[in-house]
Amino acid sequence: MIQKLLILSLLLLALLSCNQSKTQPNDFESIQISGENDISIRGDLYQLEKTSKPFVLLFHQAGYSRGEYRETAPWLNKMGFSCLAIDQRSGNAVNGVENETYKQAKSMGLDTDYVSALPDLRSAIEYVQNELGQKEIILVGSSYSAALVFILATEYPDKVKGLAAFSPGEYFKYNGKKMTSYAANVSCPVFITSAAKEKKHWEEIYDALKSEKNYFLPDSNGFHGSQALWSKNKGYKAYRKVFKEFLDQY
Repeated sequence: MIQKLLILSLLLLALLSCNQSKTQPNDFESIQISGENDISIRGDLYQLEKTSKPFVLLFHQAGYSRGEYRETAPWLNKMGFSCLAIDQRSGNAVNGVENETYKQAKSMGLDTDYVSALPDLRSAIEYVQNELGQKEIILVGSSYSAALVFILATEYPDKVKGLAAFSPGEYFKYNGKKMTSYAANVSCPVFITSAAKEKKHWEEIYDALKSEKNYFLPDSNGFHGSQALWSKNKGYKAYRKVFKEFLDQY
């Protein structure tokens, strides 16, 4: 009798473990996306089995990797959002995660400046739409990628349903135009945040927006990029609160 109970207990634990593995937000799948110039883009896919919410694409800041979102993506999963964090060819490493796209680009002799990463972001959008069947997307950018997402929102107006920019700025021009020019043509809701002292870098971008918009500045110094959401950083709860309020509309 005891042996039977033990077997039943083990079977129950195995079943619970199996069910948890399907829904556990901390799980992710490592994937490769075919990109421009025959480059292979590394990504971490945090996909929920069932959700009606838009898919969230997560782009990292300068010198970083997809590891920037190892804590943020599971948090977004808990709110019902599937996510994909990619390595862009402009980056390096963070949180113990090396940027494999950057290493490959360097070995191939490709440019790794900020604007050169734009095709990687486009490839991620196409992958999410064509391979995952996700028609509605929210873009999340950090630092230089927080500027690039304004370009993408004008290129994919029917797909991009929301844009969150953590510390954007006029870091470069694209096709001879400032990011302010692209912001003026964005049609989706936009959320911008940054460190307190960084507002001057994105104020013109914000003012140019004609779509629904909101911004947040911390009472303390705050942090550059999406690392403001990391639980180890002071004030992260305030950043998460306002970001969640933006996401709640979806």
